[in-house]
Amino acid sequence: MSRFRVCIVDYEVGNLRSVHNAISRLGYDARVSDSADEVRRADALVLPGVGAFEPAMRQLSASGLIGPIEARLSRGTPLLGICVGMQLLATDSEENGLHRGLGWIPGHVRRLRPPSGLGVPHVGWNDVRVLLPGSPLFARTGDGTHFYFDHTYHFECGVEHAAATCDYGVTVTAAVQRERLMGVQFHPEKSQAAGLRLLRGFFVAAGAPGPGPC
Repeated sequence: MSRFRVCIVDYEVGNLRSVHNAISRLGYDARVSDSADEVRRADALVLPGVGAFEPAMRQLSASGLIGPIEARLSRGTPLLGICVGMQLLATDSEENGLHRGLGWIPGHVRRLRPPSGLGVPHVGWNDVRVLLPGSPLFARTGDGTHFYFDHTYHFECGVEHAAATCDYGVTVTAAVQRERLMGVQFHPEKSQAAGLRLLRGFFVAAGAPGPGPC
């Protein structure tokens, strides 16, 4: 077991068990925690999320962890947001009213409005077009890899922060990146081997030892 320490931020919103299982399968010391001390000790942070934006943002604010996370980010600790965890990085969201996000990556979370014939939410596998070839998120998967999506809202941001997109009748931001702050709209923990390769790429870029089998 590697001593590389991953903190999966527990703010009572998220697919914690599946995320923990996926990261542990890669051999990392993954800990689900709502402790500021665990955040401060982490070599990498993961912000999962399932459900609506406003309750997720409210729970994260109530956890008291935003300050410790910001402190770690300022010291270069990488963070990966997953699904709603990625959306929280935005400036705001229009889901069930207008709600402020963390504002760490400029952009807005909007409802999906695909052409008729395509259902909302967007659920299922979709191939991803990589816009930022140097992103560690896709160092082990490349362009056109399939990942599993399940969402009704999506993150609209500038091209400088869009690391990947997918086509669902409209262009959907599939991944964002601002230096060592990253996020994916899809669920790597549900994306089988491709998801594990993506996670491995993120953690190796974060300084985890050894390339591993994925």
